[in-house]
Amino acid sequence: MKKIIGYPFVLLRRLYDWTAAWSHKKSSNYAMFIISFMESSFFPIPPDVILIPLVATNPKSWWKKAFICTAGSVCGAFLGYAIGYLFYETIGIAIINFYNLADKMASVENLYKNHAFVSIFLSGFTPLPYKLFTLSAGFFKIPLLTLLFASILGRGGRFFIVAGALRIFGRKIQYVIEKYFNILSIIFLLLLISGFIVVRHLL
Repeated sequence: MKKIIGYPFVLLRRLYDWTAAWSHKKSSNYAMFIISFMESSFFPIPPDVILIPLVATNPKSWWKKAFICTAGSVCGAFLGYAIGYLFYETIGIAIINFYNLADKMASVENLYKNHAFVSIFLSGFTPLPYKLFTLSAGFFKIPLLTLLFASILGRGGRFFIVAGALRIFGRKIQYVIEKYFNILSIIFLLLLISGFIVVRHLL
């Protein structure tokens, strides 16, 4: 049981160390873009995991890192939209079922009828599963401009706030991350899980 519980933290620790080692390499920006892109439609790990150590180790480039993370996530939102629009019955439903959220599609549809922009914005800014809303946006044929601007505000607001805070506190934040990584990992995972719980029980 201890091995099962500790496994996610080992993965996070390795991802952090791997990312920090690449923080001064050009390829780190490509890695962050790709992770941000994938997370918007199917990848389970939020881009914050790679954004935080990259900014912590190079705080002067905080705005550039936040921009890349936002750009990757917003571009990935269009992939999620395309999957929901064109391939929901095959690829889309497989992703939704993987996260056990198929029964929430009707609730998401109701949200989109009156609050499409706000719903996508909140899913991008909070721990709510953003991929559920990008996929369903395509399936329910939400206007692309709504997806675009809501995603830019939601994802951009989230990543620029995180990166900006890291820029202000700089190395102090990196020290905290290093020293209290296990505790922060627990908080991170709880936030991630809480987003899915909110969708499961409130939609």
